[in-house]
Amino acid sequence: MNGSTWRAAAALLLLATSPLRAAPTEDARIAKILAATPLIDGHNDWAEVLREREGDRRWTIDLTHGLELRSPPYNTDIARLRRGHVGGQFWSVFVSADLPPLQQVEETLDQIDLVKNFVARYPRDFALARTAADVRRIHASGRIASMIGVEGGGQIDADLSVLRAYHDLGAGYLTLTHVKTLAWADSATDDPVHGGLTPFGVAVVGELNRLGMLVDLSHVSEATMRAALAATKAPVIFSHSSARALDDHPRNVSDDVLRLVAANGGVVMVNFAPAYISDAYRLWSAEEAAEKTRLNAPPYGGLYVGQPAKAQAAMVEWQKAHPAPRVTLAMVADHIDHIVKVAGLDHVGLGSDFDGVGLALPEGLGGVDTYPALLSEMAHRGWRDADIAKLAGGNILRVMAASEAVAASLAGKPPSTAHLPDH
Repeated sequence: MNGSTWRAAAALLLLATSPLRAAPTEDARIAKILAATPLIDGHNDWAEVLREREGDRRWTIDLTHGLELRSPPYNTDIARLRRGHVGGQFWSVFVSADLPPLQQVEETLDQIDLVKNFVARYPRDFALARTAADVRRIHASGRIASMIGVEGGGQIDADLSVLRAYHDLGAGYLTLTHVKTLAWADSATDDPVHGGLTPFGVAVVGELNRLGMLVDLSHVSEATMRAALAATKAPVIFSHSSARALDDHPRNVSDDVLRLVAANGGVVMVNFAPAYISDAYRLWSAEEAAEKTRLNAPPYGGLYVGQPAKAQAAMVEWQKAHPAPRVTLAMVADHIDHIVKVAGLDHVGLGSDFDGVGLALPEGLGGVDTYPALLSEMAHRGWRDADIAKLAGGNILRVMAASEAVAASLAGKPPSTAHLPDH
């Protein structure tokens, strides 16, 4: 073989085997899909973590780039949103369910204000959206449609006037509970009290329908899921939940409920948090938490109570002996595939929970720039462009439009005057 022939053969071999040669075609395919259909994430906690970490600097901090270099790093900044081809985002306005109700309302208003602040500060990158048509228009203009989700029914202080005020300020969904059971709805991660929704809880669902706000069933118990699905006139969402058949976490959605979601026309937006993706990781997390309590549980218990240095050193040794199970992008894709298998292609979306799950994220999904990698995985699994477009944003846009149609049909209905018996 002469030199020129050898070089030609080597070039052909490199072309056939190098992933760097294949990537641009695949990247171009995903980029083309996301140019036509906005990629919409159902849940990102950027506003809450900015408030928590930055204090008063949250109003002025540069959000364009470099936040992944902070300690601890953020999952989100504008440069990475652009690299991730994000076209729409529900920004969660989350406050702790442990706070007194009035303080929850005050801090919710603060976070709504913060979302509006960063949208106003970066008008070339963001614009506020209320409707599916808004999202499509903003995406076509080259900006990121910004919506607001209130993550916890406790944040309305059992008062539908507060819910209506949130709606007027731009909130697009209400998550019926967070981690605690309320006086009107059971949470997935607290002891059940009501067997789902009370009559006031049913009224909350009805008022959400009247307002055109989405009913979000992430964080609620299965009985609450079923009660809300029975009560709603509009499709529901799970803004950040995964498949319980693959990971038996109560925050996830069972196959029986997935079938109800399909009948309702709703969408389950898959959460990337490792504890909701890997059952092995979920069990490991519980063991890790138990070990932390065993080593140091102030004020009365724990092997090294009052000795935090010793407790920390012992915890490091435990973690070395019990490494966390791997959680990967492919496992997230497995949840997407499972939801499609049970509920159908029209009922799945993306709800990363970025900046809400700490440093633990699946390998390959470390920030808002990594959505194309997940969509590429679906392409490798044989998904067509139209399928990927539904997952990326088409399904949630359909749900938003359907909710708007229900609200229009209820336009003549007066605001609900429902209240808790002792409220």
